[in-house]
Amino acid sequence: MRTANPALNSSTFDTFDSYAIERSNTMTLQGTANKTAMLLILLAASAGFSWVQLRQAGVQAVTPYLIGGFAGSLIAGIALWFKREWAAVLAPVYAVGEGLVLGVISAMFETRFQGIVFQAVCLTFGTLFSLLTAYRTGLIKATENFKLGVFAATGAIAILYLVNMIMHLCGVGGFTFLHGSSPMAIGINAFIVVIAALNLVLDFDFIEQGVAHGAPKYMEWYAGYGLLVTLVWLYVEILRLLSKINSRD
Repeated sequence: MRTANPALNSSTFDTFDSYAIERSNTMTLQGTANKTAMLLILLAASAGFSWVQLRQAGVQAVTPYLIGGFAGSLIAGIALWFKREWAAVLAPVYAVGEGLVLGVISAMFETRFQGIVFQAVCLTFGTLFSLLTAYRTGLIKATENFKLGVFAATGAIAILYLVNMIMHLCGVGGFTFLHGSSPMAIGINAFIVVIAALNLVLDFDFIEQGVAHGAPKYMEWYAGYGLLVTLVWLYVEILRLLSKINSRD
């Protein structure tokens, strides 16, 4: 099993095979879907809160929420690497913290481009359900070559973003093609959106494998968290792509 999502690595379910027969309270697809829906509701609620605070009180008023949300989601994400059995607590903490950050970011984009957030949300969930349907019907199969290609592309994007961040921190500027609205910048952003979307297919496959391995019930929360990580990335990249396209009008 290979997934480009760092939250769902290839060793996640390795230790569960020998216990699958002995347990009755194991991970299910329906349970994972329910936990993912709960996390999305928490994320949406916290995002709505920070959105309203920004629109009513300004940037300074939401700075504590932005910093606290980022710190909380980062700490929860790191803790989940080592304590997956705490996922029922840590995954909701991540969702709330990430929601606070996304609410601020989304409100800022919306201030500049009216209607862009609604478009990004619709495209994100449209992509999710389209790929889920394609995966369940067998139109898209997570073959080993498919997994390897998406994994390699995702790793390259991660390295590109890391180098860009280091360049900014060093005061030498980043890659202009990542931030501008030139045809090249739009094309690269569109490619990143495609790769983020294809990660959903790998996540679906990985969750299905977890069910087959008889993973314990708490892994439903962990799998939901991993899927949420991909959805957040996809949403942000779609938001950036739409903003670049609108800025050329």
